[in-house]
This record gives sequence, C-alpha cells and structure tokens, in this order.
Amino acid sequence: MKENHYNRRDFLKNIGFGTVALTASWGIKSCAGEGKRPNFLFIFTDDHAAHALSCYGSKINRTPHLDRVAREGVRFDNCFCTNSICAPSRAGVLTGKYGHLNGVVDNKDTFDGSQRTFPKTLRKNGYQTALVGKWHLKSTPTGFDYWNILPGQGAYYNPDFVEMGKKRRHSGYVTEIITDLTLDWLKNRDKKKPFCLMCHHKAPHRNWMPGPKHLHKYEGQAIPEPETLFDSYATRSPAAREQEMTIARHLRDKWDLKLKPPGASPNWNREYRRMSEEQRRAWDAAYEPKNRAFREASLKGEERIRWKYQRYIKDYLRCVASVDESVGKIMDYLDSSGLRENTVVIYSSDQGFFLGDHGWFDKRWMYEESLRLPLLMRYPREIKPGSVNKNMVLNIDFAPTFLDYAGISLPEDIQGRSLRPLSKGKRVPDWRTSIYYHYYEYPAVHSVKRHYGIRTHRYKLIHYYYDIDAWELYDLKNDPLELLNLYPLPEYKDLVVQLKSELEKLQKQYGSSDELTP
Repeated sequence: MKENHYNRRDFLKNIGFGTVALTASWGIKSCAGEGKRPNFLFIFTDDHAAHALSCYGSKINRTPHLDRVAREGVRFDNCFCTNSICAPSRAGVLTGKYGHLNGVVDNKDTFDGSQRTFPKTLRKNGYQTALVGKWHLKSTPTGFDYWNILPGQGAYYNPDFVEMGKKRRHSGYVTEIITDLTLDWLKNRDKKKPFCLMCHHKAPHRNWMPGPKHLHKYEGQAIPEPETLFDSYATRSPAAREQEMTIARHLRDKWDLKLKPPGASPNWNREYRRMSEEQRRAWDAAYEPKNRAFREASLKGEERIRWKYQRYIKDYLRCVASVDESVGKIMDYLDSSGLRENTVVIYSSDQGFFLGDHGWFDKRWMYEESLRLPLLMRYPREIKPGSVNKNMVLNIDFAPTFLDYAGISLPEDIQGRSLRPLSKGKRVPDWRTSIYYHYYEYPAVHSVKRHYGIRTHRYKLIHYYYDIDAWELYDLKNDPLELLNLYPLPEYKDLVVQLKSELEKLQKQYGSSDELTP
C-alpha cells in the first residue's frame, strides 16, 4: 500500500494551527463563582489495566485502596485512550488534544513544552503546581512550581530522580519513594494557595519488579488464566498474527521473567545491578527457589506458556499492590489533614494493558484491554459516593475537567470535554456516542501495525494501514472478547457503511488522517 508522506507540520498549517495556536495561553479569566477553588491530586500510573482493579470486577486481584476512591466517588466504566502508548497518552492528558495536534504521536517524539497545558494554565490562575514521578516526555517539564521526575522510564530499585534540573539517586523502591516525595510536598506547600499535585508512578510498567514488601505475594497461588490466553486469531487480519508481544515467544528470560543464570554476576539484569546487597538477598530468596524448580521441570508447550504467564502476571500484580498501598497512604493524609472535602482526587493510567489476554503483554492495540482505562474521581463537595458513569470518555477530557473545576474558561480549540457534569450525575444530551482512536508507532518494537478506528457503545471498526490494508469489525455486545471479525460477512455491509461514515466524521472533527506519518 503506497503511503503519502504528509507530515504533521504540513497538516497543522493546512488546518490553521500554527506556532501561534500551539504556544498561546489558555484563557485565564476565572469564572469560579462562590466558594474556595478546589485542590487537585492527580494520581497516574503506567500500564495499569482496568481489569486489574477489583472495583472494575477484576478476577485476579484485590485493590482495596483504589476501591475506596470508587466507593467514595465515581467510577467511569467507559474511559478510553486516544493512542495506547505512553508519551502520546501523557501529551494528550496535558493538552486536551490528539497527538497529531500536540506533536506527540509516538514515543520517539519530544513534547513541546511551550504549548499550553492544564498545569501551566492553573499556575497562571494562582495554583501551586507540582509533578512527582514519571514524566516520559523527553523535554524539561514546564508549568510547574516544583518537579522531581524519573529520567526516561526510571528504575524500580534505588532510582535516580531529577529534581528541578539536579539529578540524584534515592535509596529504596520507586513506588514508595514517589509516595514519600508526594507527601513531603503536600506537607510543605504554601497553604495559602490551592494546589495541583501530579503523583505519577512508574508502576506497573515493564519489567514489573516488585518491591521488597510484596516479593512473596501470591506464592502458592495460581492466578486465573484469561479465556483468550491461547487465542488463535483465526478470523482476524494478519496484523494480529504478525505482532511481537506474545507471552509464549517474546517475554525475555532475564529481563521480564527474572530467570537468573546459575552463577551469574550482579550484572545479569540492570535492575538487579542497582540493588543493595540486602535487597539482592531478599530478591534471591524469593525468586531463586522457583527459578530452580522451573529449570528442573523442563516444561514444554502449553505448560511452559502457563508458567510464563504466572511469573508475568504475579510480578505485574505485585507492582500494582504497591501502587494501591500508595493511594491509601495519600488518601489517609488528605482525610487527616483537613483536605478531603476540597480536593478533587483523580486516579487513572496512561493506557490499558494485556494481562495475558489474546496471549499478549503490552498495549498499543485498539482492542478493549489496551484501549480501556481506569478512571476514578472523588470530590465530596460534588460527587455522590458510589456513583458509576457509563458515558464514553477520553483521556483528552482530563485537561478541560481540571480547568472547569478551577473555574477557568476553556479555549475553543481544545478537543476534550469536561467530565464535571458527568461526575455529578448530570445527563448531557449531546455527549459523544462514539470515540476515535489512532495508533502510529510502526515499524517499531512489538510490531503492532498502524491503525485507526471508531468505537461506539456496541461496535468497533478498525482499519490497519501503511504496509497493510485490512479492516476488522466487532460486535462488543455479543462478542466482548473480540474473537469474531464480522467485516467480511455480507450481512454487515450496511453497518460497515454507517460506521465508516461516522469514522470519517470524527476524523474531520479532530483533524486526523491516515496520511499523517510520525
């Protein structure tokens, strides 16, 4: 399939978005009205799938502290990302725009910090703004009074942090360190000003290194396998078969599975190399007996895949356990310090993740496990405890939500919408009934083809392009696991026409095109 190399800069010029539009400030006129402006605590994780939270019905673990946020606030059941990969998702959250407009469509792009973001606008309106933890956008953070970030992906053990430009190493486990730094900032902030604090965790990103407290969690247990662990991709396009993210073939022995070679030096794994002697002893005590048993068993075929799944999913969930504890610790501080009633707490992740579903790990696809995000919000002044919202919302809705709560008028060119009315249980008659998705990072790691598509409440239509021309259609009501591609079936011809028409409408609305290249 021939590709038209039409770049983002040309596209922005043609639709009227130039440097001025990208660098102008959002309107700073306050319309807050009566009452104190709320504080914001935005807790954000990396690769935390919604089906790994018990408040979303997880069959494989319990997250009591995250469940508490849902119990005391609202749970959004249909929150989705616009591009299921780290940097584009984070840029979309900051700007309220799709990646082809904010300049970040894949992990190779550097975020342009001169453009408008919600922290920058909050700061101009008198908020203290702070960022602690993962940034992953390459450029120096802008719009923050204080920032202390992990360089790149960061490390799980004894991680380096860059605090306002100065790099230093911290001893301990990254999730606990981010939690402590977050609480330190809260306790020492200027209490005369409202705040926006972004606590952004590394976990549970690959390579899923559990903290010392959870090294033995799930020992002796078998985590339930997903129904699609041995998916054959029988009816789908070649894209599903040509990826490189299977548990069976693509998890790395040393890095992902922590299979330490007998007699290996500390250099066998770069995360292990960072550990202190005490940390290594605890790690070896937890992993080496199981590694030895695995080698002695000489597992083959499906039994070997099942072992890999158990190692992978237990490490992933152990990382989630540390995040859950962190949320509880920070929520307890808000409640005990008098901040509960006037603080909007938001919990989400940059994208979903495959937990063995379809035999995969990682994300990127428009399939449900990757597309769907957890989104929990607590704000006692407005949100009824135990609320559940079924509207289709996007991660580009986060920025306008913050600004709406702060009483700041929104710019006309922002592409997301405020979730505030939905969080209060209001019916919004003109709310979206379909969402648009676009993934660009190919050729690249994991070999997931470029694709875009539309999801309605019932159907999903996906187009794979660039070096392939293939379509997939799923009925999410009758086929929630997305196993049967309906696109080739003649009885769905009229539905395909309708969905393609809606897809073109959304592409026009958001200024997107399959001709754009990263």
